[in-house]
Amino acid sequence: MTTTDYATYIAGLPRVLAGAAALFRDASGRVLVVEPNYREAWTLPGGTIESDTGETPRGAARRETAEEIGLDLPLGPLLAVDWSHGSGRPPIVAYVYDGGVLTEERFAEIRLQEEELLSWKLIEREEVTAHLPGSLGLRVLASLDVLATGAGPVELENGHPAGG
Repeated sequence: MTTTDYATYIAGLPRVLAGAAALFRDASGRVLVVEPNYREAWTLPGGTIESDTGETPRGAARRETAEEIGLDLPLGPLLAVDWSHGSGRPPIVAYVYDGGVLTEERFAEIRLQEEELLSWKLIEREEVTAHLPGSLGLRVLASLDVLATGAGPVELENGHPAGG
């Protein structure tokens, strides 16, 4: 196979998007969520992995967190990876990393990226699926379970355990 043939082959492969986020909590276990200005629902700090630059999922979660909320912090372990697919869009592979428990001082340092975000808040576990619809909410609940049990990371398909 020539280089041109290989490039043509690669260009014809199915498209899969990849994103990464950080799961931050406060001392009582509430989850930090952000409100984007480009869609209705809340989300975790995070975004698209810039794979064309060689960025890794962990690197993307840290970069996006620094850009979106102004906190450039090392991330803990991978909590979940989710293969999420829906009608009308390509599949997304979504990674969730442990952002850790933030102190009141760290929360005071949050600076929102005004081009993308309207606000942030802390929500209780019971509020997760109301604020984070679909597979994202399920992904966050699965990630919280990994933190509670220490058994992880978890592999998900549309927010549900894979292979089950």
